[in-house]
Amino acid sequence: MGAAYTGWYHYLKKDRIYLNNSLNDQAYLGSSYTNEAIEKYLNSYNLTYTKLDNVTLCDTVSSALKQKQIVGWFQDEMEFGPRALGHRSILASPLFEDMKKHVNLNIKFREGFRPFAPIVLEEDCNAWFDMKHTISKYMLFTVKSNKRNEIPSCIHEDNTARVQTLNKEENKLLHELISNFKLKTECPVLINTSFNVRGEPIVESPLDALRCFFHTKMDVLVLGNFVLNKVDNLKVDEQLIVSKNYELD
Repeated sequence: MGAAYTGWYHYLKKDRIYLNNSLNDQAYLGSSYTNEAIEKYLNSYNLTYTKLDNVTLCDTVSSALKQKQIVGWFQDEMEFGPRALGHRSILASPLFEDMKKHVNLNIKFREGFRPFAPIVLEEDCNAWFDMKHTISKYMLFTVKSNKRNEIPSCIHEDNTARVQTLNKEENKLLHELISNFKLKTECPVLINTSFNVRGEPIVESPLDALRCFFHTKMDVLVLGNFVLNKVDNLKVDEQLIVSKNYELD
């Protein structure tokens, strides 16, 4: 693609067309599911759930995160690209030293040392990471941080992290969730990792999300405005607990 653009602009002298560099234009390009479609999935498997408005949803989920619960977060259009950027994500609190090992071993089914990336409110990024007044909305840059004692499970041994910065305009609901978590903990940061387990692709549909949720030790699943707690759904349809086999990386 880069070679084609070089030929188009450099050799053929064509005019450049600049696009708005936003998550909505560049990353949130995949399939999406309405609350009505999600509820059909939930009812078809006789699952226990609660439907919440956005304010109550963020308050409920941020409280669960504060209590060390792991959350599957499924919203709007699926991400396009190499990172989970807040629409098909597994979220966790970075405040607990053992959270990295727990998510790796019990959720992702991979080695416990593997690092996780932090997602931080854009307005707070410079206070928690050495961003030099820049942003990193696509989670592609590694930066230094002096907050390893505060958020030990997403800062590496060399005091670096691959940060995603988030602003309100591009993902209002997740911004509200992290803001609510900040009110409860004074921390504007969450662990953000892709909604899948090792060897599987990122979840695309509500059914993918349900299967991943019930295969792992995730505590809470958020599908649109619906919240499921694992403790309320201990006996589920066998189709939701049948493992798929993928070649491991």
